[in-house]
Amino acid sequence: MAITRAEVIVTSPDRNFVTLKLTTADGVTGLGDATLNGRESAVVAYLRDHVVPLLIDRDESRIEDTWQFLYRGAYWRRGPVTMAAIAAVDTALWDIKGKVAGLPVYQLLGGASREGLLAYGHASGRSLEELFDSIRDHQEQGYRAIRVQTGVPGLKSIYGIASNETRHADKSVRYDHEPAQPGSLPAEEDWDTRSYLRHVPAVFEAVRNEFGPEPPLLHDAHHRLTPIEAARLGRSLEPYDLFWLEDVTPAENQEALRLVRRHTTTPLAIGEVFNSVWDYQHIIREQLIDYVRSAVTHTGGISHLKKVLEYAAQYQIKSGMHGPTDVSPVGMAAAMHLGLSVHNFGIQEYMKHGARTDQVFRQSFSWRGGYLHPGDEPGLGVDLDTDEAGRYPYVQAYLPYNRLADGTLHDW
Repeated sequence: MAITRAEVIVTSPDRNFVTLKLTTADGVTGLGDATLNGRESAVVAYLRDHVVPLLIDRDESRIEDTWQFLYRGAYWRRGPVTMAAIAAVDTALWDIKGKVAGLPVYQLLGGASREGLLAYGHASGRSLEELFDSIRDHQEQGYRAIRVQTGVPGLKSIYGIASNETRHADKSVRYDHEPAQPGSLPAEEDWDTRSYLRHVPAVFEAVRNEFGPEPPLLHDAHHRLTPIEAARLGRSLEPYDLFWLEDVTPAENQEALRLVRRHTTTPLAIGEVFNSVWDYQHIIREQLIDYVRSAVTHTGGISHLKKVLEYAAQYQIKSGMHGPTDVSPVGMAAAMHLGLSVHNFGIQEYMKHGARTDQVFRQSFSWRGGYLHPGDEPGLGVDLDTDEAGRYPYVQAYLPYNRLADGTLHDW
């Protein structure tokens, strides 16, 4: 058998998604997610112009060989565009293999290691009152673990706050679920680290006083701190027993995590912007993190992220796969199958997609009691309605950026 058709489908039901659809000579189809938020068209061009011509007539059963061909054969390696494109091919091939075998993908990966996947949602608010309402709402939706993001006094608009003003044409779209905003230029936001470091510990003290010691709480610093600032934040949050503190420093500076580790026992999650096992080599070997944050969609697919997690397992480091709404339902399904099978699963980020997205991507996963399960349909368990997808053309959108009070560009 061989691949006879490869289509790159771009649709924007609630936001932009890039999907690769492969079809074999026997008519079996497989889907892969290639979405790269704010740079979607770059991956589209990479797939259409460079990858798709290489896939026609290739044996769809040779997943590892195809992965190596696309990675090593290009000479220029790694990077988010390349690895998102390879991820789409890899995931689509696993989808096909599951359908041919008549099994869900997790069964092909060794079977289930657990009954379901603990997932966390995103609670946020400009004030404590808004934040508490958001936490209660998430608990009512079944979430047991909750990421807590808060407004900072004196700052108008910062990452992760649902009630921030947004330029999104659809006012029902939550800013923390979709920070990429339509338009020809990205939105500018503001930042002040000292105000943030003073404010956040008091927020977590209030949350613990209100909701008690039991709920697993998470927080994302979003790469905005220097090493010593990150160390200070980690130490100041120790009394509130965080499940993890995420992306405390820019991930490129891996040496910084040594300093952070020396000063705090708050667990660290890193890797949302990583895209290969080589990005993790140093910080896993030196046990500078506790959770791997990469997404299947951005890290070379199921095949490659599985290798990252197997490497991490040697050092008792667990998975915490990235799962925002800019990972499509196809990418989320791939994460669920991988998370269900690996032994060192930690937690899964889960942000619910919008109603239009759920009409474009028909899914078989379940959400019960705070746990996800990918379902037992053959393959990934996701179908793409191409007619419905065609109703929503690509919309140019950018992620925001930050400036300090003096005008200096800062990490967003």
